[in-house]
Formats: sequence, structure tokens, C-alpha cells
Amino acid sequence: MIRLKNIELLRGGKPLLEGASMTIHQGHHVGLIGANGCGKSSLFALLRGQLQLDAGELYLPANVDIAHMEQEIVALERNALEYIIDGDQSLRDIQQRLLDAERQESHHLIAPLHEELESIDGYNAALRAEKLARGLGFSSNELARTVKTFSGGWRMRLNLARTLMKRSQLLLLDEPTNHLDLDAILWLENWLKQYDGTLLVISHDRDFLDSTTDHIAHIERRGINLYRGNYSAFERLRAEQLAQQQATHEKQVQQRAHIEDYIRRFRAKATKARQAQSRIKALARMEEIAPAHVDSPFNFRFPESEKTSSTLLTLNKVVLGYGDSVQLKNINLSIHPGTAIGLLGANGAGKSTLIKALAGELAPLQGDRTGGEHLSVGYFAQHQIDTLDDLASPILHLQRISPQATEQKLRDFLGGFNFRGDKASDAIGYFSGGEKARLALAIIAWQKPNLLLLDEPTNHLDLEVRHALTLALHEYQGAMILVSHDRHLIRNTTDELLLVDQGEIQPYSGDLDDYSDWLSKQRRESNVPQVVEAETTPNIDRKVQKRQEAELRKKLAPLRNQLQQLEKKLDALQNQLSAVETELAQPELYEEANKARLKQLLAQQARCNAESVQCEEKWMLAQEELEQQQNLL
Repeated sequence: MIRLKNIELLRGGKPLLEGASMTIHQGHHVGLIGANGCGKSSLFALLRGQLQLDAGELYLPANVDIAHMEQEIVALERNALEYIIDGDQSLRDIQQRLLDAERQESHHLIAPLHEELESIDGYNAALRAEKLARGLGFSSNELARTVKTFSGGWRMRLNLARTLMKRSQLLLLDEPTNHLDLDAILWLENWLKQYDGTLLVISHDRDFLDSTTDHIAHIERRGINLYRGNYSAFERLRAEQLAQQQATHEKQVQQRAHIEDYIRRFRAKATKARQAQSRIKALARMEEIAPAHVDSPFNFRFPESEKTSSTLLTLNKVVLGYGDSVQLKNINLSIHPGTAIGLLGANGAGKSTLIKALAGELAPLQGDRTGGEHLSVGYFAQHQIDTLDDLASPILHLQRISPQATEQKLRDFLGGFNFRGDKASDAIGYFSGGEKARLALAIIAWQKPNLLLLDEPTNHLDLEVRHALTLALHEYQGAMILVSHDRHLIRNTTDELLLVDQGEIQPYSGDLDDYSDWLSKQRRESNVPQVVEAETTPNIDRKVQKRQEAELRKKLAPLRNQLQQLEKKLDALQNQLSAVETELAQPELYEEANKARLKQLLAQQARCNAESVQCEEKWMLAQEELEQQQNLL
């Protein structure tokens, strides 16, 4: 169990958390969310012992094995497969002790060390490491390369594989999907579902959070609120809570009316395609959760282009590639106003190549690219933020495009992207990646394109900005081609899907769930080379080992049973407390006629809180005793 009690955490004199409390039980999978800069990564650093509390209490089980994904990686000469295996520190420790024993001819130590190695499945370490690497997109041949030969994004994948290789009871992942394509994200989701330890993950991918978490910890106003369920459940519950606040009522009504308009307009155009029908359902659900975002600082749109053409862009028998290398062939594609296409395909299949060709940045090797008379392209590339001028402010970036525009008009426009006050006139050199990505989107929107080409636009964007981008793309009247690993964005903004695979582009009739199944089938059918296993496992007296393990389990069973019973009781108390607090949030409860019921609920709330504290204290004492017994054995 992890317990924070009335903690205070400062960074640079700035309070990140004040009076924050949270209890996470063993085996919970928790998504940690909140605005950029609210303290999510600092909380990870606290759990890892890199930061100290300024006030309050932190309880973390003694000797807990923590796996944490590093955000940087040195350009090492180390073989990639060996680098991943290095994540299993227990394995490397045993291997080193075994090597030392063999060098010193300490024969009495060699057999026990081989037993230790077998007990942790050490002889299959290379196979486990390759399975992790394959799942994250590496081929067997690539694993023979040195770490320094990979690009930054692929080095981060190596870091992730190395983290998953570590034996841990607590796994901390900070934006693990940032450098992954959809295939790797789906694989990671399945791996995390099977992880039996405690997981804390920071992510801005709502589908990923929905799939991998059973609790959401929301950092807001320097406090932490823990919600039972995945991100969608959190969003609905928070929407209900905000809906009970009278101050937000008018904003809610406006937001719901806005979304209802989207639904009506889309239904009028929708076909019977499966992904179109799922989009209608998703839009209807958005009405339900809209109040959860009424306090968002982002409210922007992509203005309608002043001119357009009946056919905006055509590719006719186009072949694309680089030099003599052909990547895509026989492309025939016509884009009209209102077209909304999502591109699917594995990493390296050619999605970005197609986007570059549509943008006019890559000339076809064969065939014709023909633009309409009034074609105006808004192109967001994966590395768009690198093209911004760090010495210029957001206002200056727009003034260079429209020198005649008034400063007030520019400020009003930038305000929707949350560049307000000094933020609009400050040089962007010290902006975060998320702020620069927002500015890049603002620059595109300002130019009123009639064709949006978006290649991974959500990189660096947090959940609130992604939500605002989804709404803006709903309202957009022009055409759009989207490449994204954010399934929620694809599902809610596109009308049709194209699959880029094996050098060709074909319409995809299924939805994203079908695509996930298709990827799984492709992975199963692929010929996965097996790593040569290590030397044959030596003979070990398994009967003795099993008897020792049984004796250990028997001795510790009463303590483990006590811990399980206390955890069940804590869960039951939390459920009771949640039900009481939900009823206490009803305004009519505070009327004179309900005075008796109010008094009863307040007493029940006090009792639940008191019993929870007592139960948690008993749990910690039992946990400490269990750890002491394990150390003695």
C-alpha cells in the first residue's frame, strides 16, 4: 500500500501539493492526470526518493522494488538486447556472482547460484527480452545493433523495454506511449493488463488509460482526488460533480448545445459505415461528459476558409519514395470539402510519406499531384515545433503572417489556445513542448486552410488540449487527413479510414477495434525468430526446493490472510464513504425537511473516516511484520 497523508511538496518555492492525501492499495493500476506543471512527475520523484516532503507523511513498503522509465538514454556502445536484459538487476547480480565464483573456483557457491538463476527464470532472460523488444517494434536483426545507432525515439523504446524487464512490485511510467505507434501501444496495453504489481502511469492518451487503469488520481488545485474506475468513469463522475455546482450551470448548457449541434449536423451526413456509426455513439457520449471540461482554459476552432474548390486535391497513379527506393505505389486519391480520413498502418508503412506528398513537400516519383484552384493547406508535421522561431512571441508569429491585423484581434484569437496576457507576448524559447505544439496549431488555424494535414498533432498535448482539439475538428468545415496514435481523436473526428500496408493504400471498412484485432493477427502470423537459449539447466533437487517454499508460505499465510481481509474492509469502507458523499452533494438534502437524514449521513461519514484510519494503521502494522518475517527467513 502507498499512503500519502496531508503532504506538502514545493518546487522552486512554488507549492505543487498542499494537504494532499491518497491511499493506493497493492495491485491497483492508477492513472495520474492533471494539467502540465501540476506535480505529476514530482510525485514520481518523491516515490523514488529523489525528492523529500516539505510536510506530511509518506508510507511506502520497505524494500519495495520500483521500476521507473528513464526519460533520457546515453548513446552507449552496448548491444541493444543486452541493454534490455540489464533491466533485470537481480539476474545481472546473480550472473556476476556466478562469474566471480567460477573465476575463484569456489565450487561450493556455483550450484546454489545456478539454483538462484533457475528460480528467477534466468536461463530464458534473452528470450523474455526479445519478446519485449518485438512487442515494441524491434526486429531481431535490430537487437544486434548498438544503442547509439538508434534515433532518440527508438532509444526511448529501448528504455521502456528495459523498464518492463525489471522485476518490480511498483511500476512508474511517465508518458510511455509518446514514442510508440498504435501497434506498439496496443501491445503495451495487453502487457500492462497482465502486470500483477501496482502501476502508476502518467498519460494523455484516454484510450490507453481506459484500457490499463482501474483508478484515476487527479491532481487539481494542489490536491489529489482518487476516483475508482478508468478515465471514462472519472470523466463521467467529475461531470456529475461539476453539474451540481450552480456556478457552472450556464457554461454547461452552452457546451451541451454546442455538442448537440455537432451530432445533428453529423447525423445528416453520416453513412452506414461502421466507423461512422461508432462516431455518432461517441458524440452522444461526449454530451454526457461535456461538463467535466467546462473549466478548461482552451476554447479554439479552425475558422472556415474564405474560398474552396469542389475538388481540393487529387493524386493520380502516384508512386512515392526516396531516391531509387519506392515506398508507396499506385495511389489514387481525391479529396473534397468535408472529407475526414484517418490513416492506419504500422510504423514505417508510409503514412507520413503520404502526408508529405499531399502537402507538396515530397514530389511523386511517378504520377500526378493536382491541387484545386483555391487549395489552401494547413500542415502539422511530427516535428512542427522545431520550425518555430524561439526568439519570437506568439503574437509576432501571427503578425508575420498578417501584419495588418490589430494586436487585440491577435490576442483574442490566441486566448482560445490559452496564450493570455504576458504569455502572448513572451518569446517562446522557454515554452514547453506542449505550449509550442499549441502555438503551431494556432498558426495553422489562423491561416484558415481548407485542407488540414495532421501528422501526430497530439504529441506533447495534455488531455484538456486534446479534448479542445477534438471539438475544434468536429466543427471544422474543410477536409482533413489525420495520422495519430490517439484512438479517441481518430474515432471522434474521422468518417473513413485508409490502411497503409505493404506499399499500398486501401479503404478500411472496419473500425478501430477491428484494426486492433487485425494487428494482433498480423503479429501472431509473423515468423518470430527465437533467441538461442542458454546452457542446459543443471539438475536441482526440486523436491527440497518445493518443500522449503511450502514451509515459507505456511508460516507467512496468517499475515497474508490478515492483510487481504484488511484490504477488503478498506475497500468496503471506501465504497460506503463514496455513496455517503454522493448523497451529501445533493442540494435538497440541506432543506429543513431532510434535517434528520442529513444528520444521519454526517454521522455515517464520520464513522467511515474513523474506521478507515484505524484499518489503514492495522494494515501498515501487519505489512511491516510480514516484511520483517520475510527478511528473517
